[in-house]
Amino acid sequence: MSRTVDLVVIGAGPVGENVADYAHKSGLSVVIVESELVGGECSYWACMPSKALIRSGAALRAAKRTGGAIPEDTALDPLKVLARRDSFTSDWSDDGQVEWLEGAGIELVRGHGRLTGQREVTVTAADGSTTVLTATHAVAVCTGSAALLPDIPGLSAVEPWTSREATSVQTLPESVAFLGGGVVAVELATAYRSLGVDVTLVARSGLLGNTEPFAGEFVESSLRELGVTIVHASPTAVSRAADGAVTLEFDDRDAVTTAELVVATGRTPRTDDLGLETVGLEPGAWIEVDDQLLAHGSDWLYAVGDVNHRALLTHQGKYQARAAGAVIAARANGEDVDTSPWGDHAATADHRAVPQVVFSEPEVAAVGLTAAQAEAAGIDHRVVDYDLGGIAGSSLHADGYTGQARMVVDEERGVIIGMTFVGQDVAELVHAATIAVVGEVPLHRLWHAVPSYPTMSEIWLRLLETYRSGA
Repeated sequence: MSRTVDLVVIGAGPVGENVADYAHKSGLSVVIVESELVGGECSYWACMPSKALIRSGAALRAAKRTGGAIPEDTALDPLKVLARRDSFTSDWSDDGQVEWLEGAGIELVRGHGRLTGQREVTVTAADGSTTVLTATHAVAVCTGSAALLPDIPGLSAVEPWTSREATSVQTLPESVAFLGGGVVAVELATAYRSLGVDVTLVARSGLLGNTEPFAGEFVESSLRELGVTIVHASPTAVSRAADGAVTLEFDDRDAVTTAELVVATGRTPRTDDLGLETVGLEPGAWIEVDDQLLAHGSDWLYAVGDVNHRALLTHQGKYQARAAGAVIAARANGEDVDTSPWGDHAATADHRAVPQVVFSEPEVAAVGLTAAQAEAAGIDHRVVDYDLGGIAGSSLHADGYTGQARMVVDEERGVIIGMTFVGQDVAELVHAATIAVVGEVPLHRLWHAVPSYPTMSEIWLRLLETYRSGA
């Protein structure tokens, strides 16, 4: 069977859905191709289930920090936490997501999509039947990324878990080791420890290496307080015993043995079986794009979300998708395209205004550049730090509140280029910082943005006061 439509989208995760939706709303006919579940990684194996697993423990710890209102020995019911997680994944059924596609007027074709020529995608269904889709205007690759397994002797043979197995677990193991020190590792280590699992975190160096150094230090200290064993070393070999236990061996310390091993050491693009070679690109590689998400050297192939390696975050991928869907439609309809920075058809924020929240203990919320990144970029900058625990709103929020805020200022322009918050519930602070960074709001104008009292947002006033004082 063959079909011709305006736009073919490969991958029906949040990114692909948004590309399809924005293009279709502008009058284009769209077919979206999906080989797994409509809704993608975020809905079933990443953002939603992981945060559902994390939230109960975070809420309990927060309640215990309110002057004894909750007995210290109160514990979570792991089965109820897992059941709540299941509700957010719809028990791994995509019926609701498919219904949304149908309501939006977007056609779904199930199967594995591969590029087989210029503007051509061949979809192979589970029964072996094929559908050839030809796009009159564009093909958007939104296939995301998968867990990367490092080259450690014996690792692949033990069949370790990745974030997929860890977030969809039905029976909790007695113990688990997480290999990696990034966002996935620290978030899931927090969740599993909250559920009573014996957790070991194996990281070559410090945690959360892409954030301000103090963020990783706070998180490591808190994880240790929760009872997580942290090993700073690199495994030299991995094996699984007859009873199922996994052992990690090291050159300079004792081995670690746990019931399961979760690998969270990075991501790799889902492009190895996509047919990139038919359009002159390298299979298995990230797809480089411009700010309109158009693949280099092409006038019809777009790569949106994780697959282009610009910012591996669901919300940033959806931001790219809005730009891509709009620009594909504008070009198809013969309309003007605004490629200028911060224009409707440019993913400008990918460069220096990417927000992120790490739902660890404590939370880390950041946007823009770190001090080290500003230094590397040659920006004349100033760093302002403030104890987040010294804010009245913080002291009301939790007894003994500990945390820190950092503001990175471009001295030449007098604007904030980076902000990092570490502490309980700081996730809700980051969007104000994102607006300040994206809007390039001058500090002298921010002085008139009065924070409500007593809230943690008073940190803004304290940071500005500190900056003005020259401290």
